[in-house]
Amino acid sequence: MRVLFLTHRLPYAPNRGDRIRAFHIVRSLASRVDLDLVSLVHDSDELAQVPRLEAMGARVTALPVPRFRNLAMGALHLAGSRPLTHVLLDAPDLSGTIRDIVEQRPPDVVLAFCSGMARFAVEPPLSDFPLVVDLVDVDSQKWLALSESSGWPKRWIYRREARHLERFERHIASKAEAMFVVNEREREALRTIAPGHVVEVLPNGVEDQPSVASAAPEERPRVVFCGVMNYEPNIDAVVWFCKTVWPAIKANRPDAHFTIVGSDPSASVRRLHSSDRGIEVTGTVDDVQPYLRQAAVAIAPLRTARGVQNKVLEALASGLPTVVTPAVFDGLPVCARGGCTVASSAETYAQRITTLLTMSGRERRRLAAMADLRPLGWDAQLDVLYDVLAAAGARRHAVAI
Repeated sequence: MRVLFLTHRLPYAPNRGDRIRAFHIVRSLASRVDLDLVSLVHDSDELAQVPRLEAMGARVTALPVPRFRNLAMGALHLAGSRPLTHVLLDAPDLSGTIRDIVEQRPPDVVLAFCSGMARFAVEPPLSDFPLVVDLVDVDSQKWLALSESSGWPKRWIYRREARHLERFERHIASKAEAMFVVNEREREALRTIAPGHVVEVLPNGVEDQPSVASAAPEERPRVVFCGVMNYEPNIDAVVWFCKTVWPAIKANRPDAHFTIVGSDPSASVRRLHSSDRGIEVTGTVDDVQPYLRQAAVAIAPLRTARGVQNKVLEALASGLPTVVTPAVFDGLPVCARGGCTVASSAETYAQRITTLLTMSGRERRRLAAMADLRPLGWDAQLDVLYDVLAAAGARRHAVAI
């Protein structure tokens, strides 16, 4: 079976939520199908990772995104009805590249990752091939939620994006053989937008971790947050936490330390770095695991959250109890919720963390172990995706015969 996989960001390195999911899809499919990967890339560092994916067995075509050109085009399209997602996630040679691949190696099925790449799958020449879409999250609802917590002009822009993306999501649902989302909350959202279409849940998985029991738990009062730090919900989360929660924790535990781990921190995040306040902003790191191993508690204080927060699964797998908002908790697999504590206000958040910091490392580790992550291995999760792709490809050949 030949699969053409379209991604909006190169699935390597697996260091952010969308990359992690796409990376494991590539890893799984490359060993089972003839895989063509066509991906947008956003900088030279990302482009340099192409050989890593080729070594896994995929044919990779990477196309640079002209960021400033696309931003200018986005401003021009504000008066129209095209989603800005489709304007910003584009490359000049993308359509021609897809046409060349189809002529040389026509796919049995097309797999499009997220709404940004599904656009190309419903246009010629790919519109004649079976389509499976992994939306991951229902992006229109993410933008709608962001609009509710933003001021003008972002509120207007986000509402516009939500409206036009919702119309597009309804359109691709009518064209796809199957649609995947990351959890039941996203499935219900998509079913409301596009009733009567096939929507499957494909949860995020957890990578096999070295046994946490082999390392002593951290006894120092160290709190950690991991995430891409130019992503607005993450920015909002850590700024809110540092301003409204952290002072109360420091009042009880002057020796507490908070580490914000993640690439491309915005200016507002960089300004949070303060030795006096016990706050460290690392910027890009090669591996988050050392920071997780040196922490006592993880947090995910996102007030706007869609899908499953990989940062929570990674923290739990590393033996860290995690304090989360209701928005994050509701998106987690049920089997992972046992290791989490929910807090909906700044006062409650500070109380939950302070209580955890008074426990011993062994006690905290036992709390984290209440999350059963065994059902969440990536290989098991992705079997259903392979089965759906194989069935779609088989139906195409049956029709042709």
